[in-house]
Amino acid sequence: MKDAPTRTKLPASGVEPDPAPDKSLSAAPGRADVPRILDEVYRTESRRILATLIRLLGEFDIAEDAMHDAFRAALEQWPAEGVPANPRAWLVSAGKFKAIDGLRRKAKFDTSLDTLADTIDAGEPDPSEGLDDAVADDQLRLIFTCCHPALAQEARTALTLREVCALTTEEIARAFLSSPPTIAQRIVRAKAKIRDARIPYSVPSKADLPERLGTVLQVIYLVFNEGYSASSGDSLTRADLSGEAIRLGRLLYSLLPEPEVMGLLALMLIQESRRLARTSPSGDIVLMEDQDRSLWNREMIGEGISLVEKAITARPIGPYTIQSAIAAVHAEAPNAGATDWGEIVGLYDLLLRLEPSPVVELNRAAAVAMYRGPAAGLELVDALLDRGDLEGYHLAHSARADMCRRLGRTQEAIESYTAALNLARLEPERRFLERRLAALGTGPNHSHKPGS
Repeated sequence: MKDAPTRTKLPASGVEPDPAPDKSLSAAPGRADVPRILDEVYRTESRRILATLIRLLGEFDIAEDAMHDAFRAALEQWPAEGVPANPRAWLVSAGKFKAIDGLRRKAKFDTSLDTLADTIDAGEPDPSEGLDDAVADDQLRLIFTCCHPALAQEARTALTLREVCALTTEEIARAFLSSPPTIAQRIVRAKAKIRDARIPYSVPSKADLPERLGTVLQVIYLVFNEGYSASSGDSLTRADLSGEAIRLGRLLYSLLPEPEVMGLLALMLIQESRRLARTSPSGDIVLMEDQDRSLWNREMIGEGISLVEKAITARPIGPYTIQSAIAAVHAEAPNAGATDWGEIVGLYDLLLRLEPSPVVELNRAAAVAMYRGPAAGLELVDALLDRGDLEGYHLAHSARADMCRRLGRTQEAIESYTAALNLARLEPERRFLERRLAALGTGPNHSHKPGS
């Protein structure tokens, strides 16, 4: 059970929740069973409970304290009274009433808290009524609030992982190679911004949905990308992060089955299906053309392709749907030689019209090099680098090096591989580039930029 201090005793001044135990409680379990049951309830229901308490109580911190108080109350009461038929409803009710009680006790020192307690108390007489119908909306509210565009990008990501995915600050810090205090401060500042700027805890209107949904999808994909291809460190991938992103994508799809939500979930599933084949047993990179496709997860691929087809049919077609379609073309090829590069180039043409960016241009150039030959691809990459758009992006130099290598332009390949190595931060990528240089007759003794 993450972060929930559920094994401490209920304060003597706590309010006893659940006014009708005879109607909602099952037979009392053994005392030793309750911690196990609560662990399971926390694992499966805590984010839903928190989302509803935030709606009822109006503030993240008050809601989090209330949820933890509710779990403490359950630990004390359920062994004697029995486990409720609807544990989530019991915990929501307990959390609300304990929050009100706590605010009124603190109101002796701050009279504004008494007013807040009265406001909350008057909101819903029984917050468990209609809870199953409201929980989906509450989860959506939480996701859109955490990903509000008024928050800084790094704050959105940290807050979403903490409040929606229930990762601890230590887990988030470890995933993004930061320190727990830094992550904690980001989360504190994000919550303060939500409170002080009066950011509404609500699902956007239909008119605002496309823009706001784009922000949510961006956060989810950022988390996935950090897990699928880490920005730095010793490992190429971080399965915990990509797994959380897929879980969040599934949740969003179940709550809001929009075409681009389908497209993003499909993209993540198809990309993740190749995880086992992307690295050797020693952790070195294996290029897609060299991967053992029998290791690809066909169940994930099948689910992803089904979602791609639904997204294309549903319309409108957006950037994530197109990227998932590109991934599907790769996934459907029985071997690297059977890849339909012409279709991939055409999809990149469409993606460039919808969402032009230097990285999309680079990916298209790589596809052109496979479809029309390395000389055609190199011309496009050189134009990108001449513009200065990707001069600091190691994958642009690596792509150029590979095209030069295929054309027999060895010295240029060496120079570009060296430039890529000077920029790369991920150890498996650095080892890959060093192997390429060694194969061209050059050792790994190159000048490195500080911190590379």
